Amino acid sequence: MFSNCPGTARFRTPTLTIKKCPRCGEDVEIFSSDVKVQCSKCGLSIFNDINSCIEWCAYAKECVGPELYEKIKKQKNG
Repeated sequence: MFSNCPGTARFRTPTLTIKKCPRCGEDVEIFSSDVKVQCSKCGLSIFNDINSCIEWCAYAKECVGPELYEKIKKQKNG
């Protein structure tokens, strides 16, 4: 795994953000490595605005590791 890529820092060491559910106003915890989470109160899918080098970089899988790479790609596509 490369150690100098600043674009993947938020995936290797995820940070927590609290967003408000637009439907019910409930606080929803979403990590920087999550593409989406569901509101625990009303079930609405809350999306994280992830636009990263994982989408286009040829070395992304080696950089973040195969498990995290597959998790992010799966969440993004489905």
